[in-house]
Amino acid sequence: MSAYAAVDLGASSGRVIVGSVVDDRVALHEVNRFPNGPVRVGGSLHWDVLGLYRGILDGLRAATREVGALDGVGIDSWAVDYGLLDGDGQLLGAPFHYRDARTDGVPEKVFATIPAPELYARTGLQVQPFNTVFQLVAAQGTAALASARGMLLVPDLLGYWLTGVRVAEVTNASTTGLLDATTREWALDVAATLGIAESLLPPLRDAGALLGHVREDVGLLGSVPVWTVGSHDTASAVVAVPATGTDFAYISCGTWSLVGLELDQPVLTEESRAANFTNEAGVDGTVRYLRNVMGLWVLQESIRTWNEAGLPADLPDLLAAAARVPALTTVVDIDGPAFLPPGDMPSRIAAEAARTGQTPPQSQAETVRCILDSLALAYRRAVRQAADLAGRSIDVVHVVGGGVRNELLCQLTADATGLPVVAGPVEGAALGNVLVQARAAGVLSGSLADLRAVGARGLDLRRYEPGATGGPTDRQWAAAERRVEGP
Repeated sequence: MSAYAAVDLGASSGRVIVGSVVDDRVALHEVNRFPNGPVRVGGSLHWDVLGLYRGILDGLRAATREVGALDGVGIDSWAVDYGLLDGDGQLLGAPFHYRDARTDGVPEKVFATIPAPELYARTGLQVQPFNTVFQLVAAQGTAALASARGMLLVPDLLGYWLTGVRVAEVTNASTTGLLDATTREWALDVAATLGIAESLLPPLRDAGALLGHVREDVGLLGSVPVWTVGSHDTASAVVAVPATGTDFAYISCGTWSLVGLELDQPVLTEESRAANFTNEAGVDGTVRYLRNVMGLWVLQESIRTWNEAGLPADLPDLLAAAARVPALTTVVDIDGPAFLPPGDMPSRIAAEAARTGQTPPQSQAETVRCILDSLALAYRRAVRQAADLAGRSIDVVHVVGGGVRNELLCQLTADATGLPVVAGPVEGAALGNVLVQARAAGVLSGSLADLRAVGARGLDLRRYEPGATGGPTDRQWAAAERRVEGP
C-alpha cells in the first residue's frame, strides 16, 4: 500500500488528506483540517500563510503517525495570490488576499498600456480584478515590491518552505496573466511592458514532477518526496472528474464555482474574450476553458451575516426551507461586483433585486433560494456559452467539490442546463492531487482517462436528471435570464 498526503487549501479551510492506493483504487482519509480566511491588517486583507503552514506541518506529522513513512506530498490551493521574497529567500510580509480592494481600477490602467484584446490573445485570461498581473501593478511603488527578488504563488511558496526549491507549477502560473496561453511559457515581453521584473518569475515546472524532498527539520519519517501536482485546486479537481468520454462540462463547486470544459487548445477569439472566458493550464497539456462564477461564497457570507445578527442559520434547515420556495421568484446576477467583497449579502441581494424591478426576498429561505436559483442560472449561461465558443457538444455536467452535498443546487443545475448532472466526488481536488502523485511515483500509469478510471472506482456518485422534480421549464429559465438584466 502506498500513501500520499494531499495538502488541499481552500478559501475557507485547509486540510491534509491521505490517499492510499490499493488494488488500482484510491481511498481518502482526512487527518487534519484547519481554518483559513482573510485577516484584516491596517485596512488591507491578507492571508495567514504562516498559520496555513503550521496546519500543513501538523497534518503531515499526523499522517506519518497514522500510516508511517509517506510516499509523497502534493500541494494545491486557490490561484492568483503570491508571496514576495527578499534576496535571502525570506517572505516580505503576509500575502494579500484576492478580495482586497487595492486592485480597484487597476485593470483599466493595465489596458491603457496593453489593450485588453492584445493581452487576451497572449494570455487567454478572463478579466478578474484580482488577477496576479493586476496585483503586481497595484504593488508598484511599494517598498515590498522594490525589495523583492522573487515571487511565489501560494502553493509554490509552501512547497518552497517544505523543500527549499523555488518553482512555479504551470497550472497555477496560468492564472497570473503573465503566462503565454499557447506556449505555456512566461510572457516576458508582457511583464516588461508593465514594469514587472523578469527576476520575480521563477522557473516553470509541469504537474507530475519531483519538486524535492521534505527538509529534515520538519521531522517526518524517511526522505519524503514532494511532487508537483495540479497546484491550482481546480486543475486537480478536473483530474478527478469521473468522466468516461470527452463531451462533458464540469463545475468545481465550492467557495468559488469554476464552470467549463477540458480542451486540447486554448480559445483565444475576440468572442471568447468578450464572454469573459479564461484559458487556464490543465494537467497533461490540457486547457481548462472556463468561467469563474461567484459560487457558494454568497451563501457562506449570508450565513455569517445571520449568525452575527443572532438569527438561526442552520444550513440543512435553510436548504430544506428553500426547497419549498417557488422557483425563480427572484434572481440576481450572482457574478456582479457587489458580491465580491465580504459583507452583508442578504442586503446586497435585496438591493440588486430592487434595482432590476423584482420583489426582494422576504425571508432567509427566500434569500437562500434566490442564491441557488441565481447560481444555477449562471451555470446555465457558462455551460452553454463554453460549448458554443469552443464548438463542442456536451452530454453531461460533472459537479465536484463541496457543492456535491447541496442536493437542491445539483437538481437546479440539471434543470437549468437541460443536461444530466453527475455529482461527486466531494474531495475532488484531493483525489486528483493523489492520482497525479501516484503516477509520478510510478504506482499508477497512463493517460488522464486512465487516472480517471482509477479515481472513479468506489466513488459514491449521484445522477440528477433535468425536470425530475418538476422544476422550471427551459422557457422559464430563459425568462429569468432576462429579468437578471433588469428593465
